Amino acid sequence: MKKTILTTLFLVVAVLMVIAQGTAEIKFEKTTHNFGAFSENNPKVTCKFKFTNTGNGPLVIHQAIASCGCTVPQYPKEPIKAGESGEITVTYNGAGKFPGHFRKSITLRTNAKQEVVRLYIEGDMAPKGSEPQQN
Repeated sequence: MKKTILTTLFLVVAVLMVIAQGTAEIKFEKTTHNFGAFSENNPKVTCKFKFTNTGNGPLVIHQAIASCGCTVPQYPKEPIKAGESGEITVTYNGAGKFPGHFRKSITLRTNAKQEVVRLYIEGDMAPKGSEPQQN
């Protein structure tokens, strides 16, 4: 009997702690970035995806996984408080890759209401010795 009461009390406290923390929500200014045309002579390009925690609980980004080893995301490891902002920095390195159009995705796993978010980068890498054509 004592064990049942203690277990029930523990579960109630655990649920109340989760409810008290609130729910995080992640809102990005944009979820895609187009680098446009750039030369294979300078194959490394970087962009930032800015976001805000619009929820009422702390936001934790558990992981950011790129669809290719040529794409490296960097993200905040510490929780983002409700109402605060942060950014994901994504670097694409086209060295050793075929010139032309590319499109890569970055999958974020978070504790937010929408647990999985995908970001996309794309661009056109012109071959060495040629000028990139602007669209």
